[in-house]
Amino acid sequence: MRQAEQIEKPDTILRRYVRILARYERLMELSRSLISTLDISILLEQIVVAAVELTDSEASSILLLDKPTGTLRFEAAVDPMGVSLASIDVPLENSIAGWVVTHGEPLVIADVASEPIHFSKVDEESAYQTRSLLAVPMRAHNKVIGCLEAVNKKDDHPFTDEDISTLTTLAAQAALTIENARLFQQSDFISEMVHELRTPLAAINATTHILQRADLVPEKHTQMVNTIAQETKRLTRMTTDFLDLARLESGRSRLVRDPINLGEILQSAIDTVSPQAAEHGISLELKLSPDPLPDLTGDGEKLMQVILNLLTNAIKYNRENGSVFVTAAEYGTDIVITIRDTGVGIAAENLPHMFKKFYRVADTEGYTTGTGLGLAITRRIVEGHGGTITVESELDVGTTFTIVLPLQFDPAVTRH
Repeated sequence: MRQAEQIEKPDTILRRYVRILARYERLMELSRSLISTLDISILLEQIVVAAVELTDSEASSILLLDKPTGTLRFEAAVDPMGVSLASIDVPLENSIAGWVVTHGEPLVIADVASEPIHFSKVDEESAYQTRSLLAVPMRAHNKVIGCLEAVNKKDDHPFTDEDISTLTTLAAQAALTIENARLFQQSDFISEMVHELRTPLAAINATTHILQRADLVPEKHTQMVNTIAQETKRLTRMTTDFLDLARLESGRSRLVRDPINLGEILQSAIDTVSPQAAEHGISLELKLSPDPLPDLTGDGEKLMQVILNLLTNAIKYNRENGSVFVTAAEYGTDIVITIRDTGVGIAAENLPHMFKKFYRVADTEGYTTGTGLGLAITRRIVEGHGGTITVESELDVGTTFTIVLPLQFDPAVTRH
């Protein structure tokens, strides 16, 4: 009788077959969608949403291997609250994901609470409780690059062999598309960088040839030497900004999460640029509401970099004896920072491009200056804090940059 009970009924077999067929049809659809996506953030979101759908789970997460540190990074997750991007470090040792990546094999944990190698920090920081877990390796070109997890099978049912097979297939597709997207971004960025390097290098090369002329007068010689010095400084700034942005885009530059006094950061930034402003008779004004502001959770050094960049631009593109007004005010759970100048302004057709890499607006004499990376870096840092940055401007009136930052920055639960 027991043996007969173990034999599946024909209608049960049929339902299971239909379910498996539907899953693999869905995997085929997802494969086409993933291949056409080259934006890493969008790609990660599609993968975790698909993992939840295909395994009938409550949540899913992706952890990618960070080679420089030898750890896993909790990069993306979806739970009943929505999709989030995170930057939580997970050790290879004493973690379920680490075991999966190290051994290159799937792992099913029916009761995570009783699992000794469960890394509980993720639950603590995301405020989401993991009960059961299915984790599979993400392998691309015979190398494991990370781990894809399905969390908490709905109604607390156990994960099945079908779930393991489905998630393993999805992980393989996801790993290849992530690697392709990374390569595309790197090649695209490098080609842009090489293109931008040509201008200062060409200037240095041409100036060097002129310096070799025997009939060069002393005044011209000094001018040529100054040109080389200026272009060399430009190259140095460009490579520094390039490395900074590359680290931010690849996730190698981590944002610290500490309580910081934003008012002090703003005042310190103003003190730093005051000599530059004084040279042109430009006044600097700071207003806080309330004063003092409540502490903000974030990376003080990176936010200082943001404010300094915006203040430097506000002075650089201002008028003689102009003004720069800085305000920071608490609005609900956010702090809103504005930096307004009385400068030459930005034409309407240029505004949509201001945060693009290598984009520069010509100055009043028709020349472009700077590296074209400062605002791209600024936006990356602000968005890394779960915030937004926008720009408004009017020619011959001035420009205003507005930053909105959440008071409590937590990348484990930041919603997009």
